[in-house]
Amino acid sequence: MTAQVIDGKAFAAEVRGKVAEHVKRLKDKHDLVPGLAVVLVGEDPASQVYVRSKGKQTTEVGMKSVEHKLDVDTSEADLLALIDKLNKDESIHGILVQLPLPKHLDEDLVINSIDPAKDVDGFHISNVGLLGTGQKSMVPCTPLGCLMMLREHHGSLSGMDAVVIGRSNIVGKPMAQLLLGDSCTVTIAHSRTKDLADVVRRADIVVAAVGRPEMVPGDWIKEGATVIDVGINRIEKDDGKTKLVGDVDYASCEERAGAITPVPGGVGPMTIACLLANTLTAACRANGIEEPEGLTA
Repeated sequence: MTAQVIDGKAFAAEVRGKVAEHVKRLKDKHDLVPGLAVVLVGEDPASQVYVRSKGKQTTEVGMKSVEHKLDVDTSEADLLALIDKLNKDESIHGILVQLPLPKHLDEDLVINSIDPAKDVDGFHISNVGLLGTGQKSMVPCTPLGCLMMLREHHGSLSGMDAVVIGRSNIVGKPMAQLLLGDSCTVTIAHSRTKDLADVVRRADIVVAAVGRPEMVPGDWIKEGATVIDVGINRIEKDDGKTKLVGDVDYASCEERAGAITPVPGGVGPMTIACLLANTLTAACRANGIEEPEGLTA
């Protein structure tokens, strides 16, 4: 049996298409253009590429894109002043501070200075608490993308046994909350879990978000399970070149899974698509307009 490949690239394009339709409707009906502000501190090359991609996709769906590029030695006071200005700017509905920040800046302090209603990354402590208690919140983009793909593939997730490998605040924990919200039975496993292989073998859904290249082998996967691979790891090949791999060993897992996301081209493209969806949702909420269906948790 070879698994069905869940094409994140194609699905993300669909999501962006839906976002673009809603953005057009907001313009036509309410004269409203959702605005996303991205703040980049320093010259981190990976962050620069990512921010460029976000800006391009934001304008492609018809939204307003604003970028603030700050020097690596920008003071905390100056960064907080900029965030305060963006919080008060009614044309900006989403604010994203690109992580990681330079060492002299306190990430928690910076993230928690963003207005929770504009926190399209879903990292603010208020949004974390709202998600944890099943209330309306801004949901982190990567777990939201994973949930959308699972719903698209399975329809209802009710009663399914899900294992999330990884307990980070960015993916593992919010992913578990979202799966609970869709009535899965959820286990959060990690590198210290006893008999990790046996825990994973029970699962109908496996979300691997542990940050270790190809850590999950095929014989951990239950026949027919759905595997969502959040990992993006660059490893060296025999010829000295590098390649991107996930947290699961794709070749062996594909033989046992019912469906699987590839790396690259799986979860990755969904993250920016969900950032756009969150910005649209924030704009609707800020203006008392009905939220788009199928683009939120």
